[in-house]
Amino acid sequence: MTELGLTINGEQVRLAIEPRTSLSDLIRDRLDLTGTHVGCDHGACGACTVLLDGVPVRSCIVLAARCDGHAVTTIEGTRGDPFMAVLRRHFHESHAVQCGFCTPGMLFMAADILRRHPEPTEATIREQLSGQICRCTGYAGIVAAILACAAELGQTAGEG
Repeated sequence: MTELGLTINGEQVRLAIEPRTSLSDLIRDRLDLTGTHVGCDHGACGACTVLLDGVPVRSCIVLAARCDGHAVTTIEGTRGDPFMAVLRRHFHESHAVQCGFCTPGMLFMAADILRRHPEPTEATIREQLSGQICRCTGYAGIVAAILACAAELGQTAGEG
């Protein structure tokens, strides 16, 4: 067993884990934060995307032991985040969600895109989302949601 101390959604956590435990298994099985979905279990689909020190990572291919001393944010940790609330609203309004399996990871990537590209083009969004797999929506609603969110946030930023 390996001792691990990290911050999950703002809360300090200390526990013993097997050295081979993935971050996704720690999040889902040990911490019961099931909003993080595991699709492929080898980093190809993006469903398990979480933030590690503010950077999106595929939690199924990150060893939990590597997160010792770091901060992890799961989709549950975004409750109360005004930025994510606007993004979630646009996902809803643009019909960017069907089965919902990819949605938590997709939201994290969408937020990351908007933080790095405040005025993204459709081409930029599609390129940046290329590692996130959605088998239901065809991506049109997802792209529309991100564009609408960017427009709203740009207007809000301009008012201040």
